Amino acid sequence: MKLLVTGGAGYVGSAVTALLLEAGHQVTVLDVLSAGHRDAVPPGAALAEGDVRAAADVLDPTFDAVLHLAARSLVGESVQDPGPYWADNVGGTLALLEAARTHGVDRLVFSSTAAVYGDPPSDAPLRESDPAAPVNPYGASKLAVDHMLAGWARAHGLGAVSLRYFNVAGAYRAFGERHDPETHLIPNLLRVAAGQVPHACVFGTDYPTADGTAIRDYLHVADLADAHLRALEHVEPGTHRVYNLGSGGGYSVREILAAVRRVTGHPVPVVEEPRRAGDPAVLVAATERARAELGWAPVRELDEIVADAWAFTRDGVTAE
Repeated sequence: MKLLVTGGAGYVGSAVTALLLEAGHQVTVLDVLSAGHRDAVPPGAALAEGDVRAAADVLDPTFDAVLHLAARSLVGESVQDPGPYWADNVGGTLALLEAARTHGVDRLVFSSTAAVYGDPPSDAPLRESDPAAPVNPYGASKLAVDHMLAGWARAHGLGAVSLRYFNVAGAYRAFGERHDPETHLIPNLLRVAAGQVPHACVFGTDYPTADGTAIRDYLHVADLADAHLRALEHVEPGTHRVYNLGSGGGYSVREILAAVRRVTGHPVPVVEEPRRAGDPAVLVAATERARAELGWAPVRELDEIVADAWAFTRDGVTAE
């Protein structure tokens, strides 16, 4: 298929693009390169530099589908300055949908997020049918796009899939996390192991969990990318489907810290800080729908996630 990947120079987008190319697809990446990196666009993909509003100039009727990963994604920033999140995540997606409709491109896979669920009322794994109640503009903007896609499917026959990611980590070949600022736990712990910073912070040690730290669901970026390929194969005209993507289990912050120490052999000093406002104790995905309907399941465990991320931090490339 001939595909457009928005945000394909970013962390997840580059891994998705790499797997699409390996599967034999023809890929054009559309990326403004504000958070992505030119050298993260996999060899073999064409690069169109611009934001999603430039899609009208890139798409044409020969394209088969769009995989939409371009977005602003910093929760704290969205709280401090929500305007760009509505303008880019929602307004930009609207422009992308209009461009796709103009050119007759009627299949789309969307990068959504577990942030749409907000602060869950229980510790049970979250199902797609659970209430969506985002607590920040980032999550709200992603939920707005989910609603937009459902309306577009009904009105215009679009076939769309929203993939709600939980925590993504690891690296695939030369495609790993290079965020600035870096807000994710595993790469921040690995920066300590690499000697780039003296210590990391653990936020909250008094949660109602077994060891007092928050529990999150971690998924290898290559398993996540594989889900995009499977979603692309299962898009149906006039239908919008939503899938949670995670391991179906969870690890506490202390368990992640132990894994990083185990894989790197470094003591990784940490400083304990108070909880951050809005951080739930447990956030874990129920993944039965993706397993049953997409035939998808993650295959990489925690130590492999950490080992691949460590290889990327240390060497800039993984062995895979």
